[in-house]
Amino acid sequence: MIIFLLVLGMCLVTMTPRLIPVFIVDRIQFPTWVSNWLKGVPYAALGALIFPGILSVQKGNMSVGLVGGIVAIILSILRLHIIFVVFGSIGAVILMKFFFN
Repeated sequence: MIIFLLVLGMCLVTMTPRLIPVFIVDRIQFPTWVSNWLKGVPYAALGALIFPGILSVQKGNMSVGLVGGIVAIILSILRLHIIFVVFGSIGAVILMKFFFN
């Protein structure tokens, strides 16, 4: 019983800060610059999560990951489907590792 209450308490503590903004944001009208800034947050967070991995694909050779990242950026700018972007960047990394290893 104590474990159930512990899990329930952790659930409430985790859910509360996530649910409060959902109900508050709908009622507040933000200035345009704040809305534009908030729209960029997911992209910044995604970049912060991905970029360290790009630099550490192969120890001592950052160019392998950078080429894979650049290929992914180019393919996504061309508006290809996400599968082609992923496979294209994986292919670029494999080729870089094969030729420069």
